[in-house]
Amino acid sequence: MGVRIGVLGGGQLGRMLALAGYPLGLQFRFFDPAAHAPAGQLAELVVGDYRDETSLAQFAQGLELVTYEFENVPVSAADWLAGRLNVYPPRSALEVAQDRIAEKTFFQELGIPTPLFYPVRSQSDLRDGLKRTGFPALLKTRRLGYDGKGQRMLRSAADMEAAWASLGGEALILEAFVPFDREVSILAVRSRAGEMAFYPLVENHHAAGILHKSLAPAPNVTPQMQTQAEAYSVAVMENLEYTGVLAIELFQMGAELLANEMAPRVHNSGHWTIEGAETSQFENHLRAVLGLPLGSTAPRGYAAMLNLIGLQPDPARVLGVPGAHLHWYGKEVRAGRKVGHITLRADTLSQLEAGLRQLEGLL
Repeated sequence: MGVRIGVLGGGQLGRMLALAGYPLGLQFRFFDPAAHAPAGQLAELVVGDYRDETSLAQFAQGLELVTYEFENVPVSAADWLAGRLNVYPPRSALEVAQDRIAEKTFFQELGIPTPLFYPVRSQSDLRDGLKRTGFPALLKTRRLGYDGKGQRMLRSAADMEAAWASLGGEALILEAFVPFDREVSILAVRSRAGEMAFYPLVENHHAAGILHKSLAPAPNVTPQMQTQAEAYSVAVMENLEYTGVLAIELFQMGAELLANEMAPRVHNSGHWTIEGAETSQFENHLRAVLGLPLGSTAPRGYAAMLNLIGLQPDPARVLGVPGAHLHWYGKEVRAGRKVGHITLRADTLSQLEAGLRQLEGLL
């Protein structure tokens, strides 16, 4: 098609957007403050500060539209670009997702249940909040926390001082700890024309606050749970007049789903869709922002995703596992850093479980 799409952020999610877009004849330009951003290995990269209008103007020249691959893009950058060309998803989604208080308040206004939360600006607020939440509780930064960063568990009053010393000075949120059965996520997509599609619920497992493994479709999901998660997504997307892929992370407590947070972008828990679904989340995001018909979100059997965090496995051993696919991000290996992932696809659940045992043994 010869259409050039601009992407704010040049990380691995942007890289995978480009890989999904090239078969469609799309071209890409990325914007990132880091000169060695992984997406720059695949497409033009404009290096600059998100608040530098000269760099943004260079980035915007000749683009059809702009999207983003992470939710902490300054809203001011999205606004500046939106005055010149279409930007998807909308700025309102960025505003909601960037502040945990705004996010949970937004969920509740839509009738989507969340854990109990309390805004914290002082130690006095923290003490008052703990009277409501009780112990254990989670103290988090309102902004920029991800992959387990910017949060502390409070198991008793003895933990308050250290948590405040670590996080105090920031705008914070206190959340009641939820004794959930498991964490699941729903990936939904809405096109410019208002067409919507939903992937099956995914079961997520974390290690040290970072996503380690996703299973798709999530085992033992009832039709009612899938319907409930889709209804949450519809409420969010319609309210925001959303375009693109949206992820909502959820806590399952019995038959009820509580919203934890949302990501207005393609999401780590959706990487399984590259080989495990009829249409990947990355291709469907591009279809949505371009106004093209959405692709089928049906799973192709059973799938799993394993993040490669701070390690580089032997490719030959990984690819020797039937159904395994290696995705390397071109990043320097460092402790705690996502440098790639493995997707595993199988026709039966028993085949998937056998493959997972082999891969987890390698890692």
